[in-house]
Amino acid sequence: MSRIAIIRKKSQLRGMLGIRARLVVLALILVCPLMLDRVRLLENTRTTQIAAVADSVATLAQRATDAQREVISSVEAVLKSAAYIHAAASQIGRSCSILRASLRVDLPSIRMLSVADSSGIIRCSTSSMFVGSDVSNRAYFRKAFETHDFVVSDFVIGQQSRQGTILAAYPVSAVDTGEEAVLIAGMNLDWLSDIMANLAGRPGINVALIDGEGTVLATPPDHRSLIGRKLDQSTLDFALGARPLEREQATTSIDSGQTLSVSRIPGTNARLVVTLDENIVSAAISRDIRTAYLQLALVCLLVLLGALIAAERLIVRPISVLTSIANQFAQGDWSARVTRARLPAEFLPLARAFNAMAAQLGQRERELVASNNSLTVMASMDLLSGLANRRGFQSRLDFEWMRGLQNGHTVALLLLDVDYFKSFNDSYGHPEGDACLSRIGETLATVANDTGGFAARYGGEEFCLLLPDTDADTAYQVGEMVRATVERLDVPHHTSLFQRVTVSIGVASASPTEDASPAELIEAADAALYAAKGRGRNTVVEHGFIRATDTISMAIAS
Repeated sequence: MSRIAIIRKKSQLRGMLGIRARLVVLALILVCPLMLDRVRLLENTRTTQIAAVADSVATLAQRATDAQREVISSVEAVLKSAAYIHAAASQIGRSCSILRASLRVDLPSIRMLSVADSSGIIRCSTSSMFVGSDVSNRAYFRKAFETHDFVVSDFVIGQQSRQGTILAAYPVSAVDTGEEAVLIAGMNLDWLSDIMANLAGRPGINVALIDGEGTVLATPPDHRSLIGRKLDQSTLDFALGARPLEREQATTSIDSGQTLSVSRIPGTNARLVVTLDENIVSAAISRDIRTAYLQLALVCLLVLLGALIAAERLIVRPISVLTSIANQFAQGDWSARVTRARLPAEFLPLARAFNAMAAQLGQRERELVASNNSLTVMASMDLLSGLANRRGFQSRLDFEWMRGLQNGHTVALLLLDVDYFKSFNDSYGHPEGDACLSRIGETLATVANDTGGFAARYGGEEFCLLLPDTDADTAYQVGEMVRATVERLDVPHHTSLFQRVTVSIGVASASPTEDASPAELIEAADAALYAAKGRGRNTVVEHGFIRATDTISMAIAS
């Protein structure tokens, strides 16, 4: 293999194993084998733990559902037995006394047992306080009559006890068609809550038995304060919207890290709602994962610090060289260039690119300066008249005013307005109007050149002539000269009183002082121009004014 081929191979190898690639490979070799496997194991542990808790909760919830079903079934059995007893005893007229004697309500799941007639009036009850109560407006009572079957109500507030409960109803007509009465059992919500005691004390797990309206009927003992309340809206929407009628259980994710499971209690509108907060359940393992990520970040930091220190001579110093040259170039040293001998091979393409860019930017900067100068001149010129525009006039006025302050010379100003120019445009058209303004601009430029003044187009059909070191009398004479020169142009204007284009001129002069401003000179000339128009146009009016401080004096034209 030739020497040239060997050198080329080495160059290609350096390109493949540049500084950035070496640092990335070093970081991956040091960090990944140490920490990523541990993080993966912790994540798997958290997933397994959450799944195990979810399975455990599902099993317990199913048991609680079965227990609630058994309670409802036992109440249904008691009511059916009572219905048979009531139907048999009513034939001998002692149904109420026999019912009380044969069915002592001491079951943990039933608080009281009552009998209501067809009008909804309770005629017999194991608790005397309920006798005479009217339940005809209760939905469960009407439904029992309509369906002739066992019915369980939603959460209701008792009319006498003023306490929350749920009621079960069974019509006697289901066993004896000749008897129109309904047996009612008040269920013990505390007993329902005790059934769910095995779900209490589990962090991140909330369990509640709700009715068809979303009211909490029973909870584990540590959450009994929720009984009688409604669940939050997001949980309630799914719990009531889910239809576990066709399937045993419905499950969804209602929020980040939260899972909601709903089971229907057969034969009722009640549902068992279980909420699992994965963030709380997996809090311990999550702390371990955060610690692992922190350790990973610390190792990465140490690796980066080591890489930066090791690459000091390969990266930091060359970048400092490039930065220094770039700063010199930014400060206007267009000859600044990078010396390639001071840089590693990886930086040589950048150095060549920078030197080429510096050469191009230097050339463009010189072109830009020339363009800016041209634009500055153009920005101060009025293209139609060939004179300076208002911006250029204001700059020159400020300069002459400052020079007058320094030298004590006066400054005179002529403001010109083309008479009846609007009617001229209307009669001859805008192109002729532009041509007229152009000729007046040429005339004014000639006068300015002869008098050492500065002519400008002030705006529209208004022009101005600035006369440095000129007193009021001389300025007035120049104004008459301008007026006569424009009139001698003999530009036809048949809508004017003078049958030709003329101008009205206002003249003002002032001696600049610290207390005065150029704007006052413009105001004085404008007032004189207004007076010239008032005198019939095609005339020159000189205006003067004396300030209260006697800093500016002007001769007032007669």
